[in-house]
Amino acid sequence: MNRTRSRGVALAVLASVLVLAVLVAGPGLPLLSIVDDPTQDRPDDPSTEGTVGYVDGYWYDDELSVDGSDDATVSEDELEAVVSRSMARVETIRGLTFEEDVSVDVISREEYRTRNDTSIEDPTADQRLQSNLRLEALFMADRETSAIDEQQSLYDGSVAGYYDPETDEIVIVSENPDDPALDELTLGHELVHALQDQHYDLTSYERETQDQANAKNGLIEGDAVWVENRYETRCNEDWACTAPSANSQGDQPEPNWGLYLTIFQPYDDGPDYVDAVLGDGDSRDWGALDGAYDDPPASTSEVIRPGEDREPRDVDVEDRSSENWTQHEVDGTVANDSLGEATMVSMFAADGLAGEESVIEPDELLPDGPYGTIENIDYDHEVTDGWAGDELVTYVGENESIEESGYVWETEWESATEAEQFRDGYLELLSSHGAEDVDGHRNTFAIEDEDGYPGAYYLEQDGERVTIVRGPSAEAVSEIDAGSAPEGEDTLELNASAPDSGADDEAGPNGSGVNDGEPISGFGPAVAVVALLVATLAARLSR
Repeated sequence: MNRTRSRGVALAVLASVLVLAVLVAGPGLPLLSIVDDPTQDRPDDPSTEGTVGYVDGYWYDDELSVDGSDDATVSEDELEAVVSRSMARVETIRGLTFEEDVSVDVISREEYRTRNDTSIEDPTADQRLQSNLRLEALFMADRETSAIDEQQSLYDGSVAGYYDPETDEIVIVSENPDDPALDELTLGHELVHALQDQHYDLTSYERETQDQANAKNGLIEGDAVWVENRYETRCNEDWACTAPSANSQGDQPEPNWGLYLTIFQPYDDGPDYVDAVLGDGDSRDWGALDGAYDDPPASTSEVIRPGEDREPRDVDVEDRSSENWTQHEVDGTVANDSLGEATMVSMFAADGLAGEESVIEPDELLPDGPYGTIENIDYDHEVTDGWAGDELVTYVGENESIEESGYVWETEWESATEAEQFRDGYLELLSSHGAEDVDGHRNTFAIEDEDGYPGAYYLEQDGERVTIVRGPSAEAVSEIDAGSAPEGEDTLELNASAPDSGADDEAGPNGSGVNDGEPISGFGPAVAVVALLVATLAARLSR
């Protein structure tokens, strides 16, 4: 799937940090498991379009001269053969034939950054402001940080390849500027997207919100990672495959953890979702996976818990602002968004990966510990598992600046108890960022300027609904949403469920909460989590 070029504009607009290219269902052929060999009775006259496992003269198990390469460097003359064989291998696993050739280019990271910089349009002032407002609302980027720069840097240093549906081209990004190396697993993943494009017709799902985008990617990326995992198994067992050396990815900077977790969720939970659609063992229902493209998941909750039907409730924030405040617009449209369960989990867990107090601690997010399967991130948590719907609407004052901004975030939950769990988790989040009670205003709490996310926050629970209103001050909160931050005594205790900063026996050396396993030489436990997750980002997310 296109991870940068076709997504370039998306990185500049109001709420998108995700892949834009999407697929709509079309007729498909039955899928095959890797234990089946569709080519065991090979026809005497195979064809690219009609023979699974055969592309442009190459069978999936053919041997190539490049197989003996130590560094996976592939010349232009060799590239065509490697691509054709990889296409045949994807066909063998996926059970679909390519209808057209796919152009593949291998470039250095320096060239990728140059291409990326020139392909992304400059965002407007409204787009920049909305991106900042949104990430600030999620405690993922303070107002001293450019949200768009955070998004861009996440991709610049980690993209290993992408498929561009506008040009039908795959680009593989290599760390070696002189002799770019080809990672065949990256190639295989992107070829799955090209195959999806050809069979299901490239167009656009409805993905107007963050949650819709992640939900659709749960199917699209889940399908591609599912195939990639089996591709890797074959490479380890009976296929000769090209792969760069382990250190060829280069040093990866620590990412913005909130963005990382949000974007990574479809790649992490998607393969399990695909498994659930297919069913277990020999009774796998391949037609069900084809049918899933007609009825993709409607929310990230469905991807987090495969088999649950989580059709989101409609949540519509009523505009009750005074004349001093207006709903922020981008391109003439109110900039609202539904963030969804996966993004909420990311909000509650990000600080922990940065070594700070967090609502969801690293040992809860990574239940296998820092030295287990890092890719198996747990997005199923009590504080968010009752999500039923949400809408975030941002507001600006007359100056339309980050200093004069706020938002109303209404959330719906499956029950009043689950609404209360989210409410208490959010109070814990506020407490960890230094919030204090605002005297004279009921359930209103303030964070000072020096704490990074300044402003007044008002919380209200009404049965299954929790509403959060933020503004520069308690008075501004009441103007942004009439009736909010009223006078009166608190009914909520800010510090009631705050993290116990004195629980040294439960925390790692930097308070991360991770203390399982023997440290890797030169690393404390939390640092090891960071290092391994960053490596996972480069190895998985960017494909």
